[in-house]
Amino acid sequence: MIDTYRHKGLRKKLVEQLIEKGITSNSILEVIGKIPRHFFMDSGFIEFAYRDQAFPIGSGQTISQPYTVAFQTELLGAKKHDKILEVGTGSGYQCAVLLELGAKVYTIERHRDLYLKSRALMTQMGYKPYFFYGDGYAGQPNHAPFDKILITAGAPDIPRDLLKQLKIGGRMVVPVGGSNGQVMIAIDRISEDEFKESEHGHFSFVPMLKGRQ
Repeated sequence: MIDTYRHKGLRKKLVEQLIEKGITSNSILEVIGKIPRHFFMDSGFIEFAYRDQAFPIGSGQTISQPYTVAFQTELLGAKKHDKILEVGTGSGYQCAVLLELGAKVYTIERHRDLYLKSRALMTQMGYKPYFFYGDGYAGQPNHAPFDKILITAGAPDIPRDLLKQLKIGGRMVVPVGGSNGQVMIAIDRISEDEFKESEHGHFSFVPMLKGRQ
């Protein structure tokens, strides 16, 4: 794995694009400027690694658009020492962003091939999240409660079982909708039974599916 001056220059330009699109968190911009996104893509697609767009990674999944990663992370309010549940490891790129911010990450992937691939890559890169192969809808109740929960696939509706794993004062960010696109929703847990929802624009994600493959 080689990270050249050219790659670093392309990341700098990517960060400038994210600033133009409204990302304001200096810590998130710094992390995106640091992480070699091309490591998370097949070598034949390195030329696409620093375009602000999603790209297929196999198993019918994509590596999210950098703006989407930055937006979700900023909306989540991810910070150092947060205990975060990530539903949908995918390539591992979003997980790496959370780890670089200093969070403790529990990440679930339902596609076995992606789970094995991302775990091997991130271990090689020195990242140490808690990896799980399983159904994202089930979450990780044995490790709950979480400060934050981030869902990186389009859910048809809000996964209520996951809300139970969110601590009081915590936040979940989830894109909700069908095949025509989703609305990004932030859900804050106010008390044991009270939640506050807010909408934050339209996005397009692969669907969040039950079970595992």
